[in-house]
Amino acid sequence: MTMMRELTLIGIRMESPNRAPVMMLRETEGYRYLPISIGSVEATAIAYEEQGLRPSRPLTHDLMRDLIQAFGVHIEAVEIVELRDAVFFAELVLANGTRVSARPSDSVALAVRLGTPIRCTEQVLREAGVATPEEEQAELERFRQFLDSVAPEDFSS
Repeated sequence: MTMMRELTLIGIRMESPNRAPVMMLRETEGYRYLPISIGSVEATAIAYEEQGLRPSRPLTHDLMRDLIQAFGVHIEAVEIVELRDAVFFAELVLANGTRVSARPSDSVALAVRLGTPIRCTEQVLREAGVATPEEEQAELERFRQFLDSVAPEDFSS
C-alpha cells in the first residue's frame, strides 16, 4: 500500500523569468511544499475558484464538476501518484474504486470546485517536495499576502 499525504492548495504564483504559473501545494501534516508548473488556463481556473469569481459562461472545470454531479458520481480524492521525467501524474479516485488518470492541474482545479481532498504519494513528495526552514516563514507570509491580492486577469496572456 502506497503511503499518501494530504495536501492543501496554497495558491498559484508566477515564476520568473518567463512568469510561468506554478501551483503551490503544502503538506497539511508536515513541512514540505510541492510546486508544480501548470498552464495559464488551469492557473486561471484555479484562481477564479479560489477568489469566488463566476464567469458568465462555465469554464471547462465547471463543466466537469456539473457533469460529475449530474451523473451522481462522487470523487473521493485527487491523488498525485507519480513523477516521471519531470512530469507529474495524478488520478481521480471515484467512490466505486475506479481511478481516472488526469493532469494534476486539472485534478486540483476540479478538487477546489468539489471540496475533494488532495493527496500525494510519499515517494513524489520525497522526489519533488521542498522543505521550508523556519527562517523562510516570513517569505511565505509575504507570498500568502501576494496570493490574497492577485487577480485571475494577471494570468492572462
